[in-house]
Amino acid sequence: MNYVKSKQRVADHGEVFTPPWLVEAMLDLVRGEVERIDSRFLEPACGSGNFLVRILQRKLAAVELKFGKSDFERRQYALLALMCTYGIELLDDNIAECRANMLEILADYLKLDATDELYRAASYVLSQNIVHGDALKMRTSDDQPITFAEWGYLGKGRFQRRDFRLDTLATSSLFSAEGSLFAHLGKHEIFTPTRTYPPMTVSELAGMTGDAEREVV
Repeated sequence: MNYVKSKQRVADHGEVFTPPWLVEAMLDLVRGEVERIDSRFLEPACGSGNFLVRILQRKLAAVELKFGKSDFERRQYALLALMCTYGIELLDDNIAECRANMLEILADYLKLDATDELYRAASYVLSQNIVHGDALKMRTSDDQPITFAEWGYLGKGRFQRRDFRLDTLATSSLFSAEGSLFAHLGKHEIFTPTRTYPPMTVSELAGMTGDAEREVV
């Protein structure tokens, strides 16, 4: 397997893909978290999804183990597993590949086609979770602050979304450090969402796919 797309990309962006054996070894170090359905992972230079794909596959194995006998719960928690994986990538072709790779993994697991509401809901989630931008600058490709959606499953097919700015999340540890002037602040004061949405169903999430596509255009 070739771990570079071109020497020019390596020179310009330092782009080198992590080999599968190393991905597996690194994920084994945090096996307990990777196999927890609602644990959140962010890959700040996700490429085409080498890490995120394997994280999703491990989470889906956990979904199957726990909810395999209930098709409804299996579908909801598989979507939640996808919702808990995040990526940032500088190169737009990698972004498209990463989203497509992760959507394919979910679709294969649940045997979905493009007409299924859950397929379209997953596509929308990926448009929000896999961000085209610069992780070091914490800015999107159009120079906006990177904002991530925190997704939670409320049960009975309803999901909650809250948005948080990456720069706020990344710097919050400085304010909560021992001896800091702001150490007395509670997490509820630091982790304030920029926006909270009403609970949404899979059908409502699927209906937002067109809006996300128009934003890209």
